[in-house]
Amino acid sequence: MTDVLKYDFCTMHIHDTYLIVEMNDGIHVTPDHNKILLNIADTYYKNKPFVYLTHRVNSYSVDPAIYAETSKIKNLIGFAVISGDFKKKSNAEIEKLFFNKTFKIFDTIEDAVVWAKSITTKK
Repeated sequence: MTDVLKYDFCTMHIHDTYLIVEMNDGIHVTPDHNKILLNIADTYYKNKPFVYLTHRVNSYSVDPAIYAETSKIKNLIGFAVISGDFKKKSNAEIEKLFFNKTFKIFDTIEDAVVWAKSITTKK
């Protein structure tokens, strides 16, 4: 399965056990954006584990409070930031402190997908 969903703040690529999200340039991600993620979890991943991969190709900001809400999604078992940019990876290290599930940082989508598939098949 691969569906592409476009919102005013991002594009989501839905796969069987993970989704890849590209946020739009210049937005500020807040806990209100979690309503969309909750809907995606209920629609595409009901009763099965999945991983959220954020491909940081654009410049945007994230309210760290979002991670407290995102952590409450029971079947979300992992979160990864994908970027080769030092500053974006440094920001992700700080964001990691606010998330109470597995949080990884990767340079490439390919590495992140391999990891996502590996942890979802273990569950």
